[in-house]
Amino acid sequence: MEVTLTLTQEWDKTFPQSENVDHSKATFHNRYGITLAADLYVPKGASGKLPAIAVCGPFGAVKEQASGLYAQTMAERGFLTIAFDPSFTGESGGAPRYMASPDINTEDFQAAVDFLSLRDDVDPEKIGVIGICGWGGLALNAAALDTRIKVAIASTMYDMSRVNANGYFDAEASEEARYAKRKTLNAQRITDYKNGEYALGGGVADPLPEDAPSFVKDYYDYYKTPRGYHPRSLNSNGGWNITGCMSFLNQPILAYTDEIRSAVLVIHGEKAHSCYFSKDAFAKLTGDNKELLIIPDAVHTDLYDQTDVIPFDKLVDFFQKNLK
Repeated sequence: MEVTLTLTQEWDKTFPQSENVDHSKATFHNRYGITLAADLYVPKGASGKLPAIAVCGPFGAVKEQASGLYAQTMAERGFLTIAFDPSFTGESGGAPRYMASPDINTEDFQAAVDFLSLRDDVDPEKIGVIGICGWGGLALNAAALDTRIKVAIASTMYDMSRVNANGYFDAEASEEARYAKRKTLNAQRITDYKNGEYALGGGVADPLPEDAPSFVKDYYDYYKTPRGYHPRSLNSNGGWNITGCMSFLNQPILAYTDEIRSAVLVIHGEKAHSCYFSKDAFAKLTGDNKELLIIPDAVHTDLYDQTDVIPFDKLVDFFQKNLK
């Protein structure tokens, strides 16, 4: 069922390789027949069946960026981990390129659980997920659907349904505003069909406008500079297709998160423009195994790669406490 992918073999991450972790490439497929590319991180000298974590995000990033950093760091702490490229992006399969789907991208997480569950070195009863940025919301959606996910962590999360339907800070939360978006996107569909290709929407603004909001400047500092730039990253380059996130307008991914029975940790920076997504998502969760952690003074992208800000000790403790 899997398609052979061309995978880069050299270390091309935005973070240094750990001497305490064995790294290799892996592939797995989802139930739509799309083959996904992943980096597999295993603690050196590990034996027996390990707890495992699948990591993805940020939205529009690749596994060589923040998700890989999270995965490698958690492997240093004793977990078998994978960081994977979502369908239609990075080294993963799927055509046309640079499309997003609330359904297929949730399935990507579930497919990662399939892959991990069948490995001889993984305890299938001890599998969790970490979603960063837009993938934080998708991690919660996956946890609401997939009973095999014992722990879900959403870091600096976006609710991609809400931001597409309502705009930033819910400034476009009206039927008229959504109708205007739908009209524009459907006109773009005609243009794309006529041209025989899907037009890109553009990645992070470059050059950066002087009057850009502070969070856009933060995105620029990560995606457009040596700190986080990667040649396969959508956000670092041409971005999603203009119609790439269209279906999020009508498909609320957090509709059933109040039914998540497994453990959930939601982490966000106090000064992040996106913090309201996490606070509101957490408010809907139920049960005494849910936690919200607000990091003082941190902005959205601090939780991408700032290892002195990302609370890895808390992540490890939360997984260990709940992967029983």
